[in-house]
Amino acid sequence: MENARRWIAFSAGVLGFAGVVLGALGAHALKETLTLRSSLDTWHTAVIYHLVHSVAILALGRGLLTDGKAMIWAARCWIVGIVLFCGSLYGLALAGPTILGPITPIGGLAFLIGWALIAITSLKSPNVSNV
Repeated sequence: MENARRWIAFSAGVLGFAGVVLGALGAHALKETLTLRSSLDTWHTAVIYHLVHSVAILALGRGLLTDGKAMIWAARCWIVGIVLFCGSLYGLALAGPTILGPITPIGGLAFLIGWALIAITSLKSPNVSNV
């Protein structure tokens, strides 16, 4: 279980780092391009979801849940959500292929499943750690 927590925390660090970099790119290097494409709001939405879920993954890695399976699956769902939801929004904001549009809701569903796992596990187990 300690290795799982370590990898979850590592993933949160990498994803959080990437979220900050992408946020900075959108605010500076890509701002003109995103503004011309009227997609700055789309980029901003992707960055917000990216960073919020990176922090949520970190909370799992730091012991939010004592149920190891739920912790691992929630983290996986959120990682998939960041890749699919945020990744597709980043691509669409930069005029990527339209195939990315249908991928966005799949990533959103992954986010929802991760949150549902947290809620269900919290109700089933009295062993929710104090964070």
